[in-house]
Amino acid sequence: MAIYQWKGKRRSGEYLKGEITASDPRFVAEELRKMDIYPINIGKKNEFFTLNLQGTKEISPKTKISDNNLIVFTRQFSSLIDSGVPILQGLTIMIEQQKNKELKGILLKIKESIENGASLSDSLRKFPRVFNDLYVNLVEAGEKGGVLDRVFKRLSVYFEKILRLKRKIRGAMIYPAVVLSVAVAVITILMTFVIPVFANLFASVGAKLPALTRDVIAFSDFIRAYILYIIIAAFALIFALRFYHKKESGRRNIDRLFLKIPLIGALLKKVAIARFARTLSTMVESGVPILAGLEIVSKTSGNKIIEESLMQTKEDVTAGSPLSAALNKTNLFPPLVIQMVMVGEKTGNLDAMLAKVADYYDEEVDNTVNNLTQMLEPALIIFLGIVVGTLVVAMYLPIFNLGRAIKG
Repeated sequence: MAIYQWKGKRRSGEYLKGEITASDPRFVAEELRKMDIYPINIGKKNEFFTLNLQGTKEISPKTKISDNNLIVFTRQFSSLIDSGVPILQGLTIMIEQQKNKELKGILLKIKESIENGASLSDSLRKFPRVFNDLYVNLVEAGEKGGVLDRVFKRLSVYFEKILRLKRKIRGAMIYPAVVLSVAVAVITILMTFVIPVFANLFASVGAKLPALTRDVIAFSDFIRAYILYIIIAAFALIFALRFYHKKESGRRNIDRLFLKIPLIGALLKKVAIARFARTLSTMVESGVPILAGLEIVSKTSGNKIIEESLMQTKEDVTAGSPLSAALNKTNLFPPLVIQMVMVGEKTGNLDAMLAKVADYYDEEVDNTVNNLTQMLEPALIIFLGIVVGTLVVAMYLPIFNLGRAIKG
């Protein structure tokens, strides 16, 4: 038996501390839960943890980590909390085994903040580029409701599914990006190195060139003469678009344009619906108020037009409108989504219905991505074939004409 010092928190937000004689920390945690106290830290009296600070980096609020590191941390921390390990001890364990220097430094700062009396959610809020509003608000709801273990489980599942969705979209874009890059590289090489050889050959012979060949040679001369300016203009255009997208009006116009592109616009809407349903379901299930949930969900949509529509939805719900009716006014959500949300509101199972909507649209995104990829593959190959074929025909037409002239 040993004397354990503990620090805990009631659902009312009151912080408490004391001592209990027990055989191990798990017994102390169980006793505190019986007293409706959520354990934050448990340790033997006069015993201190020594952390290895070697290898940590200077940490600022702008420090960022990868999605994978965040998911692994959330999943592991969820397991520790679920096993009854107090928050500070759980953080200590995570710090000691952490290999990522940025995350290790962040966890040290969070642990230090909690030891100084701050709550876990307030400590996480100091690193907005790692723990977004969704993460912090769910943790805060878990602290208030005494269900922090469940919240971390939901967060780990949520981020895994969102990351899977992102990978689907990125995977669909890789193939066309590679094919287009190869096409640009091939055309550039042909225009700058191959076509001039043929042009010099035709000039030395003095043969009359077909219109197609003259046009291709003229285009080749243009590229060779202005290749540097073309590259500079391309980079300037990219920079200008990025600068324009940072402006409120620019982002609105560009995002509206993306939504109107055939196939791409439909895919973006399905991704937004899946993310909206998944995020709001997780927040409602964790006890976050619907209005706070809608505000956070709007910021995670990834599209300014959809974000503004969801903010209008929040205002309509604030004014007393049901969520289903408010969503219907946006003209962004299909009847299926509206009906399922309506059923969820009437039955009191809004979180479950939103989760079903998210699962359905995850599959829809998967199918749309596969269909888009299957359509793009032959289209890009045909495009590349037509371009290269046109260049080849343009260069060989004069040769065929010369052959006929010699025979004649």
